[in-house]
Amino acid sequence: MDDLFLKIIDRQIPADIIFEDDQVIAFNDISPQAPTHFLVVPKKRIPTLNDITDEDRLVVGHMVQTAASLAQQMGFAADGYRTVFNCNEHGGQTVYHIHLHVLGGKPMGWPPYQETLKQPVAQ
Repeated sequence: MDDLFLKIIDRQIPADIIFEDDQVIAFNDISPQAPTHFLVVPKKRIPTLNDITDEDRLVVGHMVQTAASLAQQMGFAADGYRTVFNCNEHGGQTVYHIHLHVLGGKPMGWPPYQETLKQPVAQ
């Protein structure tokens, strides 16, 4: 198994780590899509959101709580931010180890990818 995030967790490859505890690690994204863009990754490998089990609920909740805490500490929580889980190919997932993207520091539009809309949304 070639898991980029496990290699970061095991310090086999470098990352700009901003937080770590016994359950999760958070580090800056290498290709940021906002002024602040980091990932929160569980240390337990869970390939996709579809693979989350009942026993994983606490670690997934901890991921979200960690994201909110870091947004507060970094000073952009009050202005707002976006969190994103991608799932499988059509969802844009490229690393098959769940991870929460946290993006902040600028206003976010909706929908996030207007170019993917083929037809106007019916009103």
